[in-house]
Amino acid sequence: MFAGNRTLLARLENLPVLARREDAIEAAIYNLWRRLRLREGAHVELALPGLKEMQLVMEDAAWAVVDSNRNDVPVLAWVEFSALKSRADLHRPITCHVHYYHYMASHLRARTLQILPDLLQRRLARRR
Repeated sequence: MFAGNRTLLARLENLPVLARREDAIEAAIYNLWRRLRLREGAHVELALPGLKEMQLVMEDAAWAVVDSNRNDVPVLAWVEFSALKSRADLHRPITCHVHYYHYMASHLRARTLQILPDLLQRRLARRR
């Protein structure tokens, strides 16, 4: 379980970033997140199967892969989503920045984005 009652973005604020890159989230993934957010609220946590002890925490202003075995320390995070400013084109990728907090985070980024659509669809398919 994600520790603390501060927002994810507030937790990321003072962490040293090893690397910061421009990135984009596919529109289909972001649209699934928005649907899930409408159903479950602004804070969603997803276990990442096949990624030992890693969990994805999703909030409006940031998404972060955290190591749940190490007190939810962020490994990487997506921040500064362009969709927070405007969302005129639902079919276009959402530009953002990705912050790497661990030297192996690039591998986790690719794998997380690969499995995320299925995780979101499964969560949406669950009955309340």
